[in-house]
This record gives sequence, structure tokens and C-alpha cells, in this order.
Amino acid sequence: MSLPALLDEIRACRACAGELAHEPRPVVRVSEATRLLICGQAPGRRVHESGLPFDDPSGDRLRQWLGVDRAAFYGHPAIGVAAMAFCFPGTDPKGGDYPPMPVCAQLWRPRLLASLPNVELTLLVGSYAQAWALKGRVKANMTETVRAWRDYLPAYLPLPHPSWRNTGWLKRNPWFDDEVTPFLRGRVQDIIGT
Repeated sequence: MSLPALLDEIRACRACAGELAHEPRPVVRVSEATRLLICGQAPGRRVHESGLPFDDPSGDRLRQWLGVDRAAFYGHPAIGVAAMAFCFPGTDPKGGDYPPMPVCAQLWRPRLLASLPNVELTLLVGSYAQAWALKGRVKANMTETVRAWRDYLPAYLPLPHPSWRNTGWLKRNPWFDDEVTPFLRGRVQDIIGT
């Protein structure tokens, strides 16, 4: 099956409709030219409404880490985004988002990844993406997994989620901005050629 046909199937998916309090709206943005794949957990409410991945303050921080502006993030064919779940899972009683629905990764992830043969680096944004991709290679927690980032190269680079909720984490872990961010920016520039 061609990638465009698979993306049409994904965008038409309603497998989680009975589990959500809203209409499913799968958000995925990849192409046959994708070389940098960004895998987060699931779209947030703003992304659900706009249909653009990382179209929120988390995306602003992520683009800062990548060293790209909004135009390059959405316009460069080498950059793709495919979260662990493609639909907004809803808001929990504490105001955060529910975890990604596992059925999405089960249904779509192996087929989608097999359709992206040009991916050179996959950014594993947050613990859900790290656990799925790295399986038994994850460390005791997300911090330790990200701290061991060199162990997962060249295929993967684990990152914390760029949410404002992780501002404290970033302050407690200055090594991330000192070591990981410069490496990431260099790899992104190598991949997108700007």
C-alpha cells in the first residue's frame, strides 16, 4: 500500500470513537521524504482543533530545541510528525491530557513506520514514545533514558516532552540544554540542509 493511501486510512480511522468524549480527528504529518520523525504521545486540545501537530506552546519549545522556525517545521518535507496516538485522548480531571490510546499504535504504527524508509533519526518525545520504540532498553525513568541519549543513536534520540509542565525538569537538568540541544540542532541542520 502506498503511503498516501495509508495516510487516508489513518485520517479516516474511528477505532477509538466510542472511548472519546469528542469526534476523533487523527493528526499525522509525514511524507515519503521524511528523514526526521518526531514521535510524541498524542495531540493536545489545540492540535485537535487546528489539525497541525505541535501547534501549541509545546511546539514552540520543541522548535526552539530543533533550531527551526515554524515555516521550516511545517514546510520542510524532511520533517515528519507521528505521535503514539493520532487523536486527542481528552483531558483528565487534574487538567492534563489522558495517556495516548494504545489501540492507535497497535493498529497503525508498524505499517506507518514501514512506509517511511528514509527516516534517519526518530525523536522519542516523552516516556510513551520511548517505551514503545526502545522496549527493554529504556532506563528506570524518563530522566535516565534521556540522560543516556548517546546509547540510542544513531536511530533514536529520547527527549522530555516540551510541555510547560516540564519547565522545572529542564531547570533541574541543565545538562539537557548543554549537551542534548546542541547535538539535536546539529543533526537537524544536517538532515534538512539549511
